[in-house]
Amino acid sequence: MKIRTRQPLAGGDICRVERVELEDGRIAVLKTHSAAPSGFFAAEAWGLSWLRETSSLRLPEVLELGEQSLLLEWLPPSAPRPDFDEFCGRGLAALHAYPEASLAGLDQDNFIGPLHQSNRSHPTWPEFYAEQRLLPLVEKAVKRGLGHENWTFRFQRLARKLSDWLPQEPLSRLHGDLWSGNLLVGPGGQPCLIDPAVYVGQREVDLAMMRLFGGFGARVFSAYEEAYPLQPGAAERVPLYQLYPLLVHVLLFGGGYAGAVDEALRKLP
Repeated sequence: MKIRTRQPLAGGDICRVERVELEDGRIAVLKTHSAAPSGFFAAEAWGLSWLRETSSLRLPEVLELGEQSLLLEWLPPSAPRPDFDEFCGRGLAALHAYPEASLAGLDQDNFIGPLHQSNRSHPTWPEFYAEQRLLPLVEKAVKRGLGHENWTFRFQRLARKLSDWLPQEPLSRLHGDLWSGNLLVGPGGQPCLIDPAVYVGQREVDLAMMRLFGGFGARVFSAYEEAYPLQPGAAERVPLYQLYPLLVHVLLFGGGYAGAVDEALRKLP
């Protein structure tokens, strides 16, 4: 599609993000990355479409996909509707309650930020979370000198406990990178999600990520709980599910996040 005008948008730590006017007069969002890994934007486009199937929260439509670019529907910002937090919580609950297959993972890999994210399926969620989320990142962090040497032992011990500790419940479609920067106030003041890192997993993953860096009101969580109550002990599992995004930050931004990983580990039984 031919572009008439461009205007840089805030954010876009990994990609260049612009508000563009197309030749036919439509407004869109253009994301570009000159050194994007193969399949980077295709994975994002697929994830957006996959989450849109749930008819829960608004996500932008994909207009055009390129190897180093992604053209998305423009969601005009506005003031949040009075029930924005409740709408957000109930919408996320609807996303997580959408019927899904029993295997944890996905039939394709994708990215969380610029990092490759392996989604190789496992028959149980504890196996997947240990083998595809925690242990590979711990190994990389220790090898690069970004994590403490005792992490290998501590995380292997943690992995052995997961099957006995984690509750059994239907798995969910996950956004996978649900921090406040990936929640927008869109048309009509409704909550809109962007930049997913999707896979099938335990829904508490998204909720723990939402609590990691703040930005979500208490009513979001209470509305979620009213619509789709959590299993007992969910609050105690928050540090467990924050370990993965914290390890991602260790690899992306350095060992300064190692202390946060240690703090999360100390909170676990």
